[in-house]
Amino acid sequence: MLEVAVRRFGRRASSRTGAVMSFIQIIEVRTTRAGEIQALVDEWMARTEGKRTARRATLAADRDRPDTYVQIVEFPSYEDAMANSKLPETTELAGKLADLADAPPAFRNLDVQRVDELG
Repeated sequence: MLEVAVRRFGRRASSRTGAVMSFIQIIEVRTTRAGEIQALVDEWMARTEGKRTARRATLAADRDRPDTYVQIVEFPSYEDAMANSKLPETTELAGKLADLADAPPAFRNLDVQRVDELG
């Protein structure tokens, strides 16, 4: 997943293993309808098979804030993330997600600077 470089201080950033870095989008959602959101994501994954550019997605529940979830989506590059967001299926998912959320989702767009494998 961490395949395409981002720029770090004018040079390619890479992990200690030599893998080239990527782009991550974090989406935070407050909802009491998490099961419905997961079903929407499952549908989106089936409908975008072979054309989506997201490489990995991790869903986590916040232990300290009930009904708060964070989706961490990894892309090879920022450009791939933008191409993914332009898919009609992604636009549709975003609209439905907003309808199921208790508040507007919060987005963080992150250029990966460093990855260290610690295990």
